[in-house]
Amino acid sequence: MPVDLGPIRRQAVLAALVLRPGTLVSHEQLLDDVWGTHPPKSGRRVLPSYVYQLRKALDVAGSGPSRSAIRGGREGYRFLMDGARLDVAELTERVGEAQGARASGDLTTAMDRFTEALALVRGEPLAGLPGPLMQTERQRLSQQLRTLRQERLECLVLLGRSADALDDLAALSASDPYDESATALRMRALYGSGRQVAALTAYQDMCERLRDELGVDPGMELRRVHQAVLRRDDEQLLGPAVARATAPPPGPRPRRAVDELPGSTGQVVGRERELAVLTELSPPAFVSIVAVDGTAGVGKTALVVRAAHALRSHYPDGCLFVDLRAHSTGRQRLSPQRVLRRLLRSIGTADSEVPDDLDELTAAWRAATSSLRLLLVLDDALSTQQLRPLLPAGPGSKVIVAGRRRLTGLDADRRVTLEPLETGNAVSLLRDIVGEDRADREPEATHELVRLCDGLPLALRIAGTRLQTRSAWTLAYLVDRMAGDEHRLDELRAGDRSVEAAFRLSYDQLPPKQQRGFRTMSLAPTVEFDALTAAAMLDSSFRDAEQILESLVDTSLLQQPRPGRYRFHDLVRAHARRLAEAAPTEAAAARTSALRLYLAAGRISSDWGPEGFPTGPTPAGAPFADWQDADRWLDAGSDELVDVVGHAAGLGEADHACWIAEALSDYFERRGRYHELRATMEIALAHADSAADLRMACALRNCMGLTNIYQGRYRQARSWFSEALQLSRHRADQREEARARTGMAMADLSSGGDERAVLHLTAALESAQRLNDNWLTAMVLAALGMLHHSQGRNEEALGHLAEACAHAEKNGRPRMLSRALTCVADVRLALGHYGEAKSLLRRAAGLLEQAGDILLHTLVLTRLGTAEEGEGNLSAAVALHHEALAQQEKLSPLNDPNCVRLEMHIRCRLGVTYSAAGSAATAREQFRTALALPGASTYPEEHAVAIAGLRER
Repeated sequence: MPVDLGPIRRQAVLAALVLRPGTLVSHEQLLDDVWGTHPPKSGRRVLPSYVYQLRKALDVAGSGPSRSAIRGGREGYRFLMDGARLDVAELTERVGEAQGARASGDLTTAMDRFTEALALVRGEPLAGLPGPLMQTERQRLSQQLRTLRQERLECLVLLGRSADALDDLAALSASDPYDESATALRMRALYGSGRQVAALTAYQDMCERLRDELGVDPGMELRRVHQAVLRRDDEQLLGPAVARATAPPPGPRPRRAVDELPGSTGQVVGRERELAVLTELSPPAFVSIVAVDGTAGVGKTALVVRAAHALRSHYPDGCLFVDLRAHSTGRQRLSPQRVLRRLLRSIGTADSEVPDDLDELTAAWRAATSSLRLLLVLDDALSTQQLRPLLPAGPGSKVIVAGRRRLTGLDADRRVTLEPLETGNAVSLLRDIVGEDRADREPEATHELVRLCDGLPLALRIAGTRLQTRSAWTLAYLVDRMAGDEHRLDELRAGDRSVEAAFRLSYDQLPPKQQRGFRTMSLAPTVEFDALTAAAMLDSSFRDAEQILESLVDTSLLQQPRPGRYRFHDLVRAHARRLAEAAPTEAAAARTSALRLYLAAGRISSDWGPEGFPTGPTPAGAPFADWQDADRWLDAGSDELVDVVGHAAGLGEADHACWIAEALSDYFERRGRYHELRATMEIALAHADSAADLRMACALRNCMGLTNIYQGRYRQARSWFSEALQLSRHRADQREEARARTGMAMADLSSGGDERAVLHLTAALESAQRLNDNWLTAMVLAALGMLHHSQGRNEEALGHLAEACAHAEKNGRPRMLSRALTCVADVRLALGHYGEAKSLLRRAAGLLEQAGDILLHTLVLTRLGTAEEGEGNLSAAVALHHEALAQQEKLSPLNDPNCVRLEMHIRCRLGVTYSAAGSAATAREQFRTALALPGASTYPEEHAVAIAGLRER
């Protein structure tokens, strides 16, 4: 079961101990291992807290330090195995077995053991762990793994499976272009695959690289392999077993097999994984089918032709290629009868023996191929029905099918969905087309052109062709011409090739419902969307919308980056939007429906509740069962919520931009995502004056004021609330006036303006009660309660807070109720009523865990620790404070301004608890750690507690 080990430094400490099992590692050595020349300011005192958390994660509950996996203390620490298995130890064991098997001649077992050893390592060893020791171990293990990969691949060559080794060997050579041993083994594998010329070319490339870049000649091993390739020395290159097995039988040589594969033109980059799947040798017992799908222009034909050339030597009876023309312009689509006649003639069947009827043709094809081992490539396929008659019958034959549709009815052994190229590979392809010097002179323009082509090989080739034929153009000039979706597709035309024409052929073959889905979903306000968004925009049921989306995925017009989420390729979306804009009434209705869905989700999810939004469309009929359902939906697409507000603003939908920004403000706040909250507010405020809903100018200023309160910017908050107060009075908007007064009171309390705060809160309370706004009433009562508590008027405070809890219960949202409960608990803690405080805080903790509010949950946990300490339960108190610290680590200092102050607060409480438990040294360590936090001196209350804690102890 995976174990959460915490931050990477803590993981590095554990790794430093595990890499020396049973050895006592001193504090100084651990600091050198993990921090190197930049030790932490707290020195070796940081290690006990790391070890404490590691023991807590690794040990059985209640085992104690004496029975921990990590033993030691003052002198250092050691990691004891106690039955635990280490992957590095298992790696050594598997390698030993593999090398022993190879030494005894058992190559199959050796390869299996090498494979098992390599499977133990996923990705880079010790990835991301800092420190000199980790860097050294990372390099050592990486080199060991490289050696193991090479030994495994050599086993494949010696077993006669050279073709299986080629892709991995190409990657191995590419990762270190000066590794002569890897090149030597690749030459042997190329030779074993019947590609002697390619093996000699690989040698020549290495010689030139060594001489031109390093000024040296190849070593003895590489020269010896070169001579063996020239001599065709099978035994030296492939081993005696393979040499005997591949020796030609006596007697006359067979006639030359038919080879109709087209030439492999153009560079195929970034497709190593896909090529490996396509070139895997077929089992001899049956016909193997591999299906390749992908959007128009993604490079399917180039890939399958390249794969077929790599496989041709394994199919002695012929390699056939047929373009089925499913998406061809100006050429008639081929019928199965026509294809079968051509295929039969290709394998030598006389025209007089070829029947006319499809069933008879299919039977004749299967009979003719039953004893043959063929490679058949069927390009640009349309349907399973088109393909079934064309499948050969010979065991060991292979069929590679390529098309835009995912042929779900085809019984394929392997499927490959070809995606656009990643940026690095797309840049490589463009540099190959326009010339490296020309591309490298404009690196920024090169990357921008790749982005505009969105990694689509057809688009890159067309753009490259235009630059080839216009030597006066710079790449930046073409980028400028392609700015904006309306121009991008127009520029991607060259001769008879056009990206948009390729997309249009796919669209024209869709049924009307799918065509409407294709047009409509290109108007979604986010790059990714789900079936619920589609249902709203298409005014259909969820199931119907999902079926439309899935059918578009099957035709490669839509991508599915993760389950339940869909997106367009950028260029496909540009084409779809052109089609959508041709039906403006349909487009306007779809856009409005999408914005209404986000508005409903935000308002239902908000702590205010739908009734807290008095203007704008109500969420009646929204497809969310409750606030949690709406919350989950927003979470699924939360990375793009700011874009929804920007999208609405860009469409001129000022009211929707403002409504959605207001509705999402609570969602962003409770997750501590203040930067996104501020961004949505800034977008909406820029359009508030043009909104028909006059409330928005006040409401958004109140939201911006609250944002500043949460971020501790009280002066700016007071300015926003002051503007909102003036506007709301002018427009006689009681609700926004009450919210502005509540915000002003919060700002006043931060600067000691208690009297002004009371006046604002009293007026706000009257309005909130008159409006029957339970959320606002609870908020104001809680603020009044805590104000009275700060003045020592605890009975009045508890009275207000009891009312706040009652209104929060009516509001029905966990965060508002947990806030009120926590305020009551604070008063009870101050009065020494620890049992009552514990009961309140436990309930609040459960509510906050449900709501997903990390900040408030952290505060409640550390208060629970204080309550436990008050009752003398010191071990429980320590555990709760540490749990609060673990929660606090999930907060981002960039997003949450309270992050450092909160950690100081928890560590000070933890220090007090340790001191009460008699652990003075550990208490001092917590106080020192609190003082060492960045900006600690800017928090005078916590700073004073830490200083006092050190002085008293």
